[in-house]
Amino acid sequence: MTADVWLPIPPDEIEGLPEGPAYRHWDGEETFPADPADCAYYVVPYMKPGPVGLRPLPRMRNVQVLQTLSAGIDSVEPGLKQLPAGVRLCNARGVHEASTAELTLTLILASLRGVPDFVRAQDRGEWLGGFRPALADRTVLIVGYGSIGAAIEDRLVPFEVAPVVRVARSARATERGPVHPLTDLPALLPRADVVVLSTPLTEATRGLVDAEFLARMKDGALLVNVARGPVVDTKALLTELENGRLTAALDVTDPEPLPTDHPLWHAPGIVVSPHAGGPTSAFLPRAKRLLVDQLNRFVNQEPLRNVILTTGA
Repeated sequence: MTADVWLPIPPDEIEGLPEGPAYRHWDGEETFPADPADCAYYVVPYMKPGPVGLRPLPRMRNVQVLQTLSAGIDSVEPGLKQLPAGVRLCNARGVHEASTAELTLTLILASLRGVPDFVRAQDRGEWLGGFRPALADRTVLIVGYGSIGAAIEDRLVPFEVAPVVRVARSARATERGPVHPLTDLPALLPRADVVVLSTPLTEATRGLVDAEFLARMKDGALLVNVARGPVVDTKALLTELENGRLTAALDVTDPEPLPTDHPLWHAPGIVVSPHAGGPTSAFLPRAKRLLVDQLNRFVNQEPLRNVILTTGA
């Protein structure tokens, strides 16, 4: 058996790959580049529909590492039961934080300052003046305080927000202050002017933002979702948008892509971007650095980074 490594990026475009493995380029094409049974390290194609990346898994009987180039692992979780025990699943921590945090700030500022209204007014040749909400002095609640949540806070600090409130699965302390558990949300939501969702999609967070969650948000608050669409109950959000009580900025939706005739497109007070948090000019160099580091560790039998779980454990 050869020790194959499947990469969605052509290996000759990645400097620093270790010698030893046979590198196979596969980015979701119909034909596999080699026998999946020979694959030891599988890097899942990025920005492809979930079933594409899962297709070779039943035949990867000797795979040792499953590496995503996304921060979330929800797209590959359905295929984990098809893998042998002992496979390490690694995510792309360190690749998407900057780009996702940039977009989060963009969505917050565009929504609060009315940038979409200005663009529409520009198309009409209309000078649309008036007062708009500022981000300064606003309370921002970050739900999902992992590496992306922390990167979002890094970029919020210069805007003089007051304060940033952090929520994660469980309570812990950070240099910037406490992280509250999810169970504290009912008490925290009424205080927040901006609620940012950056949590992974898990059984605990699917549908987390339901009618009760939204009802606890203060009148006029902004909901920003850069997590996953199913974290939010779309029907419940539409109700709050249509009655004008809340506004929203969504980089992810449920369903996704959003159908042309979906009411979210035309709901009042909403900004929608097409899942644009990760795919930027920063992605490719950071993804390559991650793969070079991980594969050198793999070849040298050193501990891998970003191990989320091990199958069968």
